[in-house]
Amino acid sequence: MLNLLGSVAQFEREIMGERQREGIAKAKRDGKYLGRKPTAMAQAGKVREMLAAGISPGAVAAALSISRASVYRVVAASKAKISAVP
Repeated sequence: MLNLLGSVAQFEREIMGERQREGIAKAKRDGKYLGRKPTAMAQAGKVREMLAAGISPGAVAAALSISRASVYRVVAASKAKISAVP
């Protein structure tokens, strides 16, 4: 009896997951599923300006309400962009 109940529950979970994937796909097609807006990269210019002014990465992160790792990610992206230019 327990095996039967477990099988039914597993089947229902699979159906729910399928419906969820279909809903997400439909929302993406309709342009309603965009994900989270980028926060640190949207402020990359301010991050670079503040760092160039001599402000520490921790202070930049606190001032812009982003993580310190995001500050370093912006710096790394800037360096990669500069080194990619021939």
